[in-house]
Amino acid sequence: MKPKKALGQHFLTAPSVAAAMVRAAHVAPHDTVVEIGPGKGALTAPLLSRAGKVIAVEKDAALVEELRHTFSEAIKTGRLALVEGDARQVDFSALAGTMPYKVVANIPYHITGALLRHILAAPRPPSTAVLLLQKEVAARIAARGGKESLLSLSVKAYGEPRMVRTVRAGSFFPKPKVDSAILAIGGITRAHFADEKEEALFFALLHAAFAHKRKKALPPLRRRWGARAEAAAAQCGIGEDARAEDIALSAWRCLARTLAEKQGAAE
Repeated sequence: MKPKKALGQHFLTAPSVAAAMVRAAHVAPHDTVVEIGPGKGALTAPLLSRAGKVIAVEKDAALVEELRHTFSEAIKTGRLALVEGDARQVDFSALAGTMPYKVVANIPYHITGALLRHILAAPRPPSTAVLLLQKEVAARIAARGGKESLLSLSVKAYGEPRMVRTVRAGSFFPKPKVDSAILAIGGITRAHFADEKEEALFFALLHAAFAHKRKKALPPLRRRWGARAEAAAAQCGIGEDARAEDIALSAWRCLARTLAEKQGAAE
């Protein structure tokens, strides 16, 4: 099959990379694993060799048919479930039922941000996510002690990301223009937020501040949330000259929590 450019298809062709992803996710016989975009099954096969059950979500109908043929035996035994659809619109926790689950996937570059948010903010998120994505993006997400980005903070708000290894462009067909990397996100939880209101406020604050990340963070927050934002920032140790990219995750969490409390008291 000719890869579809519109779907961002770059099929993984390196067995060693697939094996590294399975190891990074610590896949065990009792695990349920959700795979996003299985493509031609390069990652599906090693997942099936280690996991108790694999749920593969594929948008391309032609690939779904090919996978049904390739993995017919695993489908018959119930060890593989194929779901045709857009992963951004699928409730992974509903697919897994009551079982804990992990996500392991080679995800298209052009929907990385949307998929990450969808995975991490699921009603019941996975315990672990191991993703193959653009190297530069993975490095920015996993960076420690440097400048943050909207994406890095959005991931770290839910879990602990780490770079596993670089993956050369030649490990895919067709060959992308840049290298990729395996990113592992462990300890995923939504428990850092008191409730959905605080979670939504956290991301609203990030988006407002990062709209002009090279400028001071407080002015756009003050314009939207008024004096309460200024008071909350002072309480959380965020200085008047701080830029969004220089504010630590702990301070953003404090800001969302404190501002939510102040708004609740004012209502």
